[in-house]
Formats: sequence, C-alpha cells, structure tokens
Amino acid sequence: MERLSQSLTENTQFFQQKFQNAMDFMLRELDLGGVRAALLGLDGLVNKQVITLSILDPLLAAPPPEKPGETALSYIEGQVLGTMEQKRVGDTAQALTLLMSGFALLLVEGCREGLAFGVQGFATRGPEEPQNEVMQRGAKDGFTESFLTNIAMIRRRLKTTDLKFEKVEVGAQSHTPLALCYLQGVASPQILAQVKQRLAACDLQTVLGAGYLSGFLDRGRLFRGVGMTERPDVVCGKIEEGRIAILVEGTPSALLVPFLFVENFQTLDDYLARPFYGTFLRWLKYAAFFLSAFLPGLYVAIVTHHPEMLPEALLLKIAESESQTPFPIMAETLLLYFLYEVLREAGLRAPRSLSATVSIVGGLVVGDTAVAAGLVGAPSLLVVALTAIAGYAVPRLYEPLALLRLGFLLAGNFLGVWGVVIGLTVLLMDLCGTSSFGVPLLSPIAPFRGELAARDVLARADWRRLARRRATVQAMPGSREIGE
Repeated sequence: MERLSQSLTENTQFFQQKFQNAMDFMLRELDLGGVRAALLGLDGLVNKQVITLSILDPLLAAPPPEKPGETALSYIEGQVLGTMEQKRVGDTAQALTLLMSGFALLLVEGCREGLAFGVQGFATRGPEEPQNEVMQRGAKDGFTESFLTNIAMIRRRLKTTDLKFEKVEVGAQSHTPLALCYLQGVASPQILAQVKQRLAACDLQTVLGAGYLSGFLDRGRLFRGVGMTERPDVVCGKIEEGRIAILVEGTPSALLVPFLFVENFQTLDDYLARPFYGTFLRWLKYAAFFLSAFLPGLYVAIVTHHPEMLPEALLLKIAESESQTPFPIMAETLLLYFLYEVLREAGLRAPRSLSATVSIVGGLVVGDTAVAAGLVGAPSLLVVALTAIAGYAVPRLYEPLALLRLGFLLAGNFLGVWGVVIGLTVLLMDLCGTSSFGVPLLSPIAPFRGELAARDVLARADWRRLARRRATVQAMPGSREIGE
C-alpha cells in the first residue's frame, strides 16, 4: 500500500488523477492562517450541509494552527472538529475506499495522514413490509439496502451486550462491506471462524448482493445450508439458536448459516399462533412440498405404466380427455409445466402495470382456451395447477422444487412408479449426506432425536415447553461443528 505524502500538492494531484473525468469528485482547498489544507469528497455520497456546518464553518472560524504538519492535524482533530465519526487515514487505498463510501477527507500540508469524516448523505429507502415474507401477525418492517439501518433494527430488538457485529469486506473492486451478526456465548466459535475463513476465500471482483456469497459459504448441491430472510425478527430468533447472520450492504436481506432443511417449513406466524394451529400449518406445508414435487411424476407414471392403480371412473375420465388431445400424456404435462414457468417469469419481470394483463392472458391461454381447443386435457391442466399452487406454500424451496418436478416427471415417464421411488431414494440420500458447517442438513430428523423433533419439527410445542431449554444449532444430533 502506498502512503500519503507530506506534500499537499502531491496528495491532491494523486486523487485528481485517480478521479480523472469523474464529475462527482469535489476538492476544496483551504488556507487555515498560513497552513494549507484540502477537503475532498464525492458529490451525491456526502451531505454538503453537514460538511458546511460540521467541518468548514468550524475550520474557518477557529484560530489557525501554530504549525503545519502533524501538529496542525492533531489540533484540528482534538480542538476544532468534534464530529462523532472521524478516523485517521495513512494509506491511499484506505482513503480511496472511504471516499467512495461517503466519507469526506481532510488533508493538511506537511502531514502524512488525513482525517476522514463520516458525512454520508446518499438516499436510502426506509423500512417497509417485506414482499416475499408476508406475515399476518408479525412486525411490518423489513430490511433495507443500508446494512447500518439493518443493524439498528436488530439491535433495537435484542438489547444485550452479547449481540456482536463484526465488519468484513468482500469484493476486490466493489469493497462491499458486510457485518457478521451473532450472540457471543451462544454461537459456536468454530463455526464463526469457518464463516470468516470462507468469506476471506471469496475471490469475486464485485459483490452486488447477498446471493453472490451463498456458493462460497456452502457447497451443497440441490439444497444448501444457507438461508435468507428479509425480516429482522426472524434474524433475532435464529441467532438466539446459535446461527450467524450476514448483513450485506446493498441487499435488503440477510444470510443465515447454518440453515437446516426443516426451517424451510417454519415461519414466524407459526410461533405467534396457538400451538395446535402452528402444528397444523407445519403439516400443511409438508404435504404441499410432497404434492408439488411428486404429483406430476406420479400422475404421468400411473397413467402411462400403471393405469390399474386408478379407480375405473377416474381412469375413464382421463382416457376420454386424452383421446381428444394430439399429444401423449408426458408431452402434454411437460408443455403445461413449461408454459406455467414462462408465465410465472413474465409476471415477475413485467412492469407492474402489465402484470395483471399477463395473468389474465395467461389464464385464458393456458386455461379454458387450451382445453377447449383440444390441445391439452383438463386432468393434466388440473395436476399442473395443483402443483404450482402447492409450491407457493413453501416459497423458500421453489427453486429446488422446480428441478425436482422435472426430474420426477422424467423418471415417472420412463420407469413408472419405480422411477419415482428411485428418485425419492436418491433425494433422501443427498439430504442425509449433506451438512452445513458440520451440522447435518436434515437434523433433527436424520440423525433422529425425538425430543427435538417433537418440540419444533413434527409439532410446534407451546412456548412454556420451548423456553425450558434453548436448542442451539451446533448441538444438533450428528453435529461436528466444522464441515466441508
């Protein structure tokens, strides 16, 4: 790293060269009673009013320093400027990073260090209700793009000195700041060290979102032990169980590690509702997961290879419907599945003014019109529609479910029900053999621990029972704390 020069002219020329052709670069030269100084900043990232009131006005109104250099900088730091966030900067790389993070930099003639002031003034979005994690009874505030605001929302809920935030920087060019959030004494030191090690091994040039880091934190195949949430109350609940949250600047969501498979079926509403209803919701989501993953494959397998498994009345209805369509059952189901994914993607990416139009047109084309034209059968349309609706009951698993549907559909077409059974066996082997930071992904189901499974997996116990013992993620059965 290069150090700042004692010559103010050399320092200003260095920054002017680095920000050449950058119209947002600002440089104001000052004369402090014979001592030359310069104030640097980037327009749009700094608050000019704060700079004027907190830096320029005190500098120009105070008695001039007696000597230039280190003496002048110490005088300004200790007796003239009293802003809360200020730090000394000695190397050029750190100075450039701070400038591009919304800091103002004061350089003084004859001093090899500068003073950086936190005067950020860029626009940020306020907390709003998360759109992807809608809760009936939970709080209505969600994370924003500013990780400092996100830290404050977590700190407001957990008023304990054990709550720690450690700053880490990733991205060789973006220098994206992120914060590791955990509870000291609850989180495993080994898992925390492993998280830091994997983040340090991240060799990306630019990190523009939390999703960039998922592959570096966990190398799972279909299911990963990295969760994501937009809700600060969910983060607070998870770190109380020993997990580590990662807040990334510029991303309105947090990463959670380690993340178990059963947590995909848990929501905050489960814990705010009465225990019997929370248990009912859990089993409803389990059923929706299996319905969304296996229904198309089983439908094609049974109709194609095992029609004797269907009741006679239902078999006649399916046969009558399929006799009026030009495509075989596999091609018909695959076509409907493909059209549904296209319509879903179009609805997500289309402007909001057109999303309603896309939904109406898609419903007409894929629905009544396609059946009336004899292109697809009503039973196949019903199966794909049920599959799509069931998938929305577990939105965190939508991406792996999309691949699972396709895989089981192909297996059912070529191998019948036995193909679906083989696919299920491979899926269970993958889940049982995957761990995140040494914690089995399928814990506490595999390895099985009845006490934990009965409290918060197979059922949702009441809070009096849940509060008796704090279950940490590193204490799950089969946990080795540090995994591959």
